[in-house]
Amino acid sequence: MQYSTIERRKECKKEQKPNRNDEVRQTPSMEERIVGTVQRVNGPVVGAKGITNAVMLEMVRVGEMRIVGEIIKIKGSTAIVQVYEDTTGISPGENIYGSGMPMSVELGPGLIGTIYDGIQRPLESIYAMSQEYIERGINLPSLARDKTWDFIPASVSTGTIVREGEIIGTCQETSQILHKILVPPGIEGTLTYIAEEGSYTVTDVIAKVLPKVSNAAGGASKGAAPEEKELTMMQTWAIRKARPTAERLPLGKPLVSGQRVIDTLFPLAKGGTVVIPGGFGTGKTMIQHAIAKWCDADIIVYIGCGERGNEMTDVLTEFPKLIDPRTGQSLMNRTILIANTSNMPVSAREASIYTGVTLAEYYRDQGYDVAVMADSTSRWAEALRELSGRMEEMPAEEGFPAYLPTRIAEFYERAGYMRLLSGEEGSVSIIGAVSPPGGDFSEPVTQHTRRFVRCFWGLDRQLANARHYPAISWLESYSEYMEDLLPWWEQKLGFQREKDRTEMMELLHREVRLQQVVKLVGPDALPDSQRFIIEVCTVFKNAFLQQNAFDDIDRYSTLEKQTRMLALILLYWRRGQDAIKKGITIVRVRKMRALQDVIKMKFTIGNDQMELFDKLEARLERGFDQLESLYV
Repeated sequence: MQYSTIERRKECKKEQKPNRNDEVRQTPSMEERIVGTVQRVNGPVVGAKGITNAVMLEMVRVGEMRIVGEIIKIKGSTAIVQVYEDTTGISPGENIYGSGMPMSVELGPGLIGTIYDGIQRPLESIYAMSQEYIERGINLPSLARDKTWDFIPASVSTGTIVREGEIIGTCQETSQILHKILVPPGIEGTLTYIAEEGSYTVTDVIAKVLPKVSNAAGGASKGAAPEEKELTMMQTWAIRKARPTAERLPLGKPLVSGQRVIDTLFPLAKGGTVVIPGGFGTGKTMIQHAIAKWCDADIIVYIGCGERGNEMTDVLTEFPKLIDPRTGQSLMNRTILIANTSNMPVSAREASIYTGVTLAEYYRDQGYDVAVMADSTSRWAEALRELSGRMEEMPAEEGFPAYLPTRIAEFYERAGYMRLLSGEEGSVSIIGAVSPPGGDFSEPVTQHTRRFVRCFWGLDRQLANARHYPAISWLESYSEYMEDLLPWWEQKLGFQREKDRTEMMELLHREVRLQQVVKLVGPDALPDSQRFIIEVCTVFKNAFLQQNAFDDIDRYSTLEKQTRMLALILLYWRRGQDAIKKGITIVRVRKMRALQDVIKMKFTIGNDQMELFDKLEARLERGFDQLESLYV
């Protein structure tokens, strides 16, 4: 009975009309080989039998629809294939075709400004075919094959020795990004040909390298000549394998975001890692949007990993309209988007994280500072949980697989500030959002992620409800990069800045203890000296920590402006504290006219108007002098 059912399915498929995507599906080729057949289908997990000539993590195509998959487990002649597309209609007995290579991405000019799905299929090209959905088996190239790029060879000549990671030429990818053509990792030898300056596609040969002959025992036989390698502007790389570098360097430069609560209180270093946990509606996505727009990274890779379709729609529609404040051009000129919504196959979420970080490493190898926004890693972990459950693995805490911490560590360790194979320096910074159910920071994904990152921006539900954005809690958040960045801060902004930050953090913690007393006995029971602490902290929260993304002046603050704002608030604290000790009441201190100017300074003083801070400081000093002369 089962056999007849399978046969009926096959007969139904023969009677179906030709699909409109047949022209872009991969057709059988000499390179493809049958490595097994489908044994059973369990959602995105396909069991295979009769496995021959296949290896772990090999990319395969399942069935006559040629849907993309990856071998994740082999035992004898059976295997488990993780499929990245819908498996509806795939039946036992269908062939599985091997590719002979791992799950890889195409790297080369043309990545910037493109929108991909989780396995690097260009969504704009699919949309241009009038497709409402990504139908199964589509196999469009990730990089346009017909577009030409103006190649300029580097100062290398034939006969010289070139090594992996060496720059052999450049092309202008966007107005901001000069794309550097690199010798792929693993290739080293004599340059026998370099193309002249001109226009080439990504598949045209622009160089040839004769590899060195290995003298190791067991190498090539005598008289055997090494095969000449042809280099193009495009190369491929396995997404689960980190690209090689020469050396991991200590972190010492901040990733400036223009958000005061981040840069001043909890800074992130270039090459560092940070997690942003928060419940629904607390502003995780908006913080990542703000950092993507304003941070001083050269390139942004935004990964929408399993988020709702409407959120990714906002990203896809808003990002092209955003203007890069440094150049006045579209933000897409330095951005790569990976859109993998929650209605797409769950296994593609798992791949999208690695796809994004591989693209980031490629541009890092060219000497750029790259920031990766992963929104959110919780959906990625949920994909791991579902796939693990379908493979009947032993679950750990809350049903997540036991290897969840290992996978999280493998992802975040691909960040770093590196000395590259070319001798230049570059960095990958990873900013990962986590969506804990119910805002519970004790759940496994948040807790395991905290183990492997050195910066934590916890979002507070009460702040978000009060419309205090960014809703980063100054009590739960922390940054372990402060000591690493201290020499840079002192060189750029002086020693006083770190002293001011420390003093302000102490006041915020004192205010928390005082607020507990206020809830019991009311504010009037406190002496003026303690009430003034609450007053200063309230000014700091409203005038400094809260930031309006819709205000032309307040949406971005330079480090110099942040330093001056913090110094003015602390001047108010120090002079006010002295005035209260001399007998002046807190009511009179609050009525100072200069105080209102301090509260409004984030809206009234621009980033290039530092002289106005000098005037405001002088008015504040005069106000206290007059106050003391009248009442002391």
